[in-house]
Amino acid sequence: MTSYVFITGAAGGLGKAFAVECASRGYHLALTDLHAEPLATLAAALRGTYGVDVRWHACDLTEAAARAALFEALAGQRLAFWALINVAGIDHEGLFCAQAREHIRAILRLNIEGGVEMIHALLGLRDRQTTFRIINVASLAAFFPMPYKATYAASKRFLLDFSLALAEELAADDVTVTALCPAGLPTTAACLDAIAAQGWLGQITTQNIGSVAAKTLDAALRGRPVYIPGALNRLLRALGGLVPPALIARLVNKRWRAARQPAARPKSGPYVGLGGALIADQQQTAL
Repeated sequence: MTSYVFITGAAGGLGKAFAVECASRGYHLALTDLHAEPLATLAAALRGTYGVDVRWHACDLTEAAARAALFEALAGQRLAFWALINVAGIDHEGLFCAQAREHIRAILRLNIEGGVEMIHALLGLRDRQTTFRIINVASLAAFFPMPYKATYAASKRFLLDFSLALAEELAADDVTVTALCPAGLPTTAACLDAIAAQGWLGQITTQNIGSVAAKTLDAALRGRPVYIPGALNRLLRALGGLVPPALIARLVNKRWRAARQPAARPKSGPYVGLGGALIADQQQTAL
């Protein structure tokens, strides 16, 4: 039986890095993202370069009906999966009260609902002959309260806690769950601008996306519950655990008030700051 790895947000920077890394290891792939054209291009390139089978299906994962259609299509193709990599996510930086409610709903629908439903559906389509591996892209922000990124950070906290709980619940059924919690990832021009705006600390906490994808896959294959790329980022997480959350929120708020000066950087994008560090992950759309 041919068994596949399913990747959401596959046309974006990190999603594409995961797709390339998986294909280079000989894994067959099923991909989804918001738009069809970049998916088709990526699938053709992976097939031609690595000789693996690549299926794709464009889907707006913020919409329940679109997700249901995707799951129906996968079941209709009788595909079996041995891994799921949930990369898709959206974000917006800014004051909570200044955000449109529709955008807030979109963050929750994609970062939480979309990821949870993908796991639920793919578990029903798993290859029972092997261990089923799940990777959820959370963020270093999941460990901290984040003013100006309150909804985003909370959604990533949900993914982290959900991943840890699910890993224990499904361990007896030969399923592993790994939460990836990266800091800066240079996936887009906006991310690069944001990293530069954070100065030296933004630079030294940034990770190469190809290396992150490869090491995350290795961590998942070993069954690690959490993977934080970079020794400095792991140190930031450890030190942050010693500081009261309310104080962290106050420090982050102060940092981002300074970083939000008009000359410092763009007003929106897939990034978040932590005392100078930058936390970033993929948007649903092709990046």
